[in-house]
Amino acid sequence: MQFNSNPNVLHTIEKYPPEIQQRIMELRQLIIEASEALEGVEQLIEDLKWGEPSYLTKIGSTVRMGWKETNPDYYCLYFHCQTKLVETFRTLFPNLFTYEGKRAIVFHMNDDIPKNEIKLCVSKALEYHRVKHLPLLGI
Repeated sequence: MQFNSNPNVLHTIEKYPPEIQQRIMELRQLIIEASEALEGVEQLIEDLKWGEPSYLTKIGSTVRMGWKETNPDYYCLYFHCQTKLVETFRTLFPNLFTYEGKRAIVFHMNDDIPKNEIKLCVSKALEYHRVKHLPLLGI
């Protein structure tokens, strides 16, 4: 799989507080690992969308990571709100994550990231157009 990264993504992450940088980089690695495990994904594109690190494949929906100074102890993994992604994650993992509407999984900076579950969520986003018609996205 080819990983195309915009260098401005890392510059953006470097502007975050050190503890958030570490958490965002951990999520970034999980996104890369999830994409590498997907059949039929030839390329993962890392870019900035709305000034935040974003990830996209040709068969998927964008996954974005964000942190805001206005809510400094939290960071998020965002999904397109007009998909069934967060709704499906909420059904599968009702007590594992904190959700923000239909668009995000929210983490407190002290939370442990459940790696396997996040990789599963990210993989479904990165292959969304291939699985959107399946019950629970084929999980």
